[in-house]
Amino acid sequence: MPLVKRILVAGGAGFLGSHLCERLVEQKHDVICLDNFFTSQKSNVVHLLDNPNFELIRHDIVSPILLEVDEIYNLACPAAPGHYQYNPIKTMKISIQGSINLLGMAKRCNAKIFQASTSEVYGDPEVHPQPESYRGCVNPIGIRACYDEGKRAAETLFFDYHRMHKTNIRVCRIFNTYGPRMHPFDGRVVSNFIRQALGGEDITIFGDGSQTRSFCYRDDLVEGFLRLMNAPDDIVGPINLGNPGEYSILELAELIIEIVGSKSKLVHRELPPDDPTRRQPDITLARKHLDWEPKVPLREGLEKTIEWFRTIEMEHYRPPTPNF
Repeated sequence: MPLVKRILVAGGAGFLGSHLCERLVEQKHDVICLDNFFTSQKSNVVHLLDNPNFELIRHDIVSPILLEVDEIYNLACPAAPGHYQYNPIKTMKISIQGSINLLGMAKRCNAKIFQASTSEVYGDPEVHPQPESYRGCVNPIGIRACYDEGKRAAETLFFDYHRMHKTNIRVCRIFNTYGPRMHPFDGRVVSNFIRQALGGEDITIFGDGSQTRSFCYRDDLVEGFLRLMNAPDDIVGPINLGNPGEYSILELAELIIEIVGSKSKLVHRELPPDDPTRRQPDITLARKHLDWEPKVPLREGLEKTIEWFRTIEMEHYRPPTPNF
């Protein structure tokens, strides 16, 4: 009989956290979902509340909490520019103080702990595609630095706890991910373009649209989380998790317009400061150590995401700032 573990998912009511909670509940683990609902929705996990092996706690990881657990997934941080720039100091606190609190819990409980880091640690990369050995090109005083540098500092803390206290860590670097339950006002291109296309609005392209991203469907990414957490203890990361398929922003916009059947026009605006020009993961390590690579093609994933967007009521989601 499989071992039942007590698993904490910080940020468990978010886009990715809620899907991770579902997978862990299905596997019969005792799951504690911890969330402050800064950017997430209770509706993402309300369907899990009747399960006897699931509980929901409203809490901010910037403040300590005492729990007894076997594993910890740290997904607690605003991940979209509109959200993390709304309160940049809070974003830094979540990444740094939140990591210290969860690492302290892992040390006390002798628990395995997973850090959801980000491709943003590479900044506007000078190496393409980006391997884990690349140290990045980040502006430490730019408007994105609260997230980029916060996540870099969190990685430092994880590896220092690993070296000093033998804490069993796992660190992944997430590249652009999309799918049902992503926040429609998170400011990222997939949600922006789908929302605008469904509303018949103009599609906003920042810059000339030649900048590229690699888009991974949420189910593929969560599978990568589980494989990394359950990998042998010498596989600590960091490991890139993302889809190596590279698309320009213009290509993405045109594909979404086609799938929606929208008559939206493309309009161009000035590119925000420090916006990366290219982003594509090298997933050699994920293939080698986790036997993992994405399975869901972009069109298929977008069709599922667009169908979900058609079912939601936008007024239940709020933009992070009044003028967003």
